[in-house]
Amino acid sequence: MPQIDATEEFLRDLPELAKGHSFRFRCHPAVPCFNACCGDLNLMLTPYDVMRLRSRLGLPSSEFIAAHADQLAAPDTGFPLLRLRMVEGVPGRPCPFVRASGCSVYTDRPGACRTYPLGRAARVGDHGDIVEQFFIVREEHCRGFEEDAPWTSGEWLADQELKAYNASNDRYLRLTDHARRAGVRLNASQANMAYLALFNLDAFTRFIRDVRLFEKIVARPGRAEAVLASEEEALDFGFDWLELSLFGHSQSIARPGGPCSATPK
Repeated sequence: MPQIDATEEFLRDLPELAKGHSFRFRCHPAVPCFNACCGDLNLMLTPYDVMRLRSRLGLPSSEFIAAHADQLAAPDTGFPLLRLRMVEGVPGRPCPFVRASGCSVYTDRPGACRTYPLGRAARVGDHGDIVEQFFIVREEHCRGFEEDAPWTSGEWLADQELKAYNASNDRYLRLTDHARRAGVRLNASQANMAYLALFNLDAFTRFIRDVRLFEKIVARPGRAEAVLASEEEALDFGFDWLELSLFGHSQSIARPGGPCSATPK
């Protein structure tokens, strides 16, 4: 995806944090630059980000996206992308969720916000593994680096509770990497299908129920119930369903006799 590629190119111009090496950083209200990094951002929202944020705000996916995101498409694959919309007409174009006291959605903030001041570049390796590198994003205004709090990349990721975010985001990376390697570019119908399964999970679960999708595929026992009960499970299933629908195969689900033909109308 070009936006991800551009991010990785930007990160690789920054100093890399080698494995096992540490950096010093802490952010809190007493730091003079508090909230200065929460504006004028080009912040892409992953499917997991949207799931967490819209659930936190108690909004249907469609309403959250209409209010807070710009819809884009990756030029090379046609996969849907969402970018967090900053507040226009206000000095500094702040994030819509930042307040004087800090982030109003802190426990459900996007993965990019959690990772900062690190940047994480990830790619799919030759054997299907995820290869990651970390870089230090040191902005001129940031005084958090003056704090005496050492971290390795692993310690920082654990402290910021990034495991679930990165696991889900890496699934999206594998999906789009598969499309790019296969030379697949989504048509309008397929792009709508991907948008439904990845970013509009409440509508996706209704679709699964209405068309009785689990009667048309083979899945492990109990998965249908889990998917209909949990949006996190629904998102995980969405990746499987897109693999099956777009590429004709998935490691977790199958359709007897051929690729799954159950697509939204």
